[in-house]
Amino acid sequence: MDVLIIASGFILRVYAGAFALNVHMNVWFLLCVISLALFLAVGKRRAELGFLQELAPQHRKTLSFYSNDLLDSYLAMFANSTWLVYALFTFFAPPPIIGTAPLFAQLPLALAGINKWLMITIPFVIYGVMRYMSIIYQGANKAESPEKVILSDKSLLTAVALWGLFVVFILYGVKD
Repeated sequence: MDVLIIASGFILRVYAGAFALNVHMNVWFLLCVISLALFLAVGKRRAELGFLQELAPQHRKTLSFYSNDLLDSYLAMFANSTWLVYALFTFFAPPPIIGTAPLFAQLPLALAGINKWLMITIPFVIYGVMRYMSIIYQGANKAESPEKVILSDKSLLTAVALWGLFVVFILYGVKD
């Protein structure tokens, strides 16, 4: 329940943003958010357990219910689901209606469409997941806070920035 409550906080923020912008969330996007939220929540707990070790139950009572092996299994499961659901999102999500892209329209059907070009961003997501897991296992207490990790780790920040630039270019860069 502890991890689910932490993850629900991340998910509620996304829903609040969608509500504020009055946009419909694609089911694949929602699955991406859920997987990432669970990955970050388990990562927070694993980092706390690794950093505090035997003092963990005194710091946070819920940590006494976790073992390293259990959290490692959860972390592996949600790390895989995060990048895999994102990959499926890039492949199956309907393309946004932004404009026409004559260059894309001339490519073979298997490559045509904005969706297929979003697949180029999958390696950035895989790297980001791998880097975040590496930080968690380094025992750094900064992994307890995902925003601190992203802002303080140059490799992860670079991957996120490149992912963002590619997404923006793919969605908005090609005009009539």
